[in-house]
Amino acid sequence: QVQLVESGGGSVQPGGSLRVSCRASRMITSTFWQYITSWYRKRPGLEREFIARATSSGSTDYADAVKGRFSASRDNSRKTVYLQMNALQPEDTAVYYCNFNHSTIQSYSYWGQGIQVTVSS
Repeated sequence: QVQLVESGGGSVQPGGSLRVSCRASRMITSTFWQYITSWYRKRPGLEREFIARATSSGSTDYADAVKGRFSASRDNSRKTVYLQMNALQPEDTAVYYCNFNHSTIQSYSYWGQGIQVTVSS
């Protein structure tokens, strides 16, 4: 069973930066490129929302709320994806989740455990 392990996150002051990572374990490295990798977040009192997406071809997509501030990337050889978050604001406080979806097999969908990011002065 594939597992996604998140790391990074923590607390930062407004305007600061953080990077969260998500590594796939128990996944054959040669299959990683077949997955579309995304980031979601759940803010207090709100539903989980889409944040960013990165494909193996290098294309990316972002929610309007983070466009220009957040950057999603991936290292296929390490089976790891990253979310670089800059110019963080208190409204970015949330639990951040990574998600890997296979491009053709719908049942191959995995979530990270979630990691807390707190932006506060």
